[in-house]
Amino acid sequence: MNKQELLNIIKTKITDKIRNFEHLIAETRASSNDTKSSMGDKYETGREMLQQEINNLQRQLNESLNQLSVIQKISTEPSDKVQNGALVKTDKGTFYIAASVGEIMSGNQKVMAISAESPLAKAMLGKKSEEEFTINNIHQKIINIW
Repeated sequence: MNKQELLNIIKTKITDKIRNFEHLIAETRASSNDTKSSMGDKYETGREMLQQEINNLQRQLNESLNQLSVIQKISTEPSDKVQNGALVKTDKGTFYIAASVGEIMSGNQKVMAISAESPLAKAMLGKKSEEEFTINNIHQKIINIW
């Protein structure tokens, strides 16, 4: 499996998310400007709700920007143990420890992209091929690490 290809897919997903959040924030700000009126207090509540939505979108945008920052530091060099940037095949699935973007496809292979901060990644960190670990009462064996 090509780690560089997986990393590029993840970068694209995160970049798309960032663009989407920026677009949503711009649209929400525009609709907030539309509610400015001399009608009084009735519109203040609506504007406050829009501002809360903008704050929520801004928080999500910042999380995505942080993910992109982490991704840009990941090495695609082969690993002999589980660490950030490692591609890990267990008897239950294949995991790329990079950023939490969910399932991605590489050729016909499903890979779960997970954050190094996820409980699953933390359970695997530092382990080598043929070692085992348990999370949520599910026992897994590491088959290969790239």
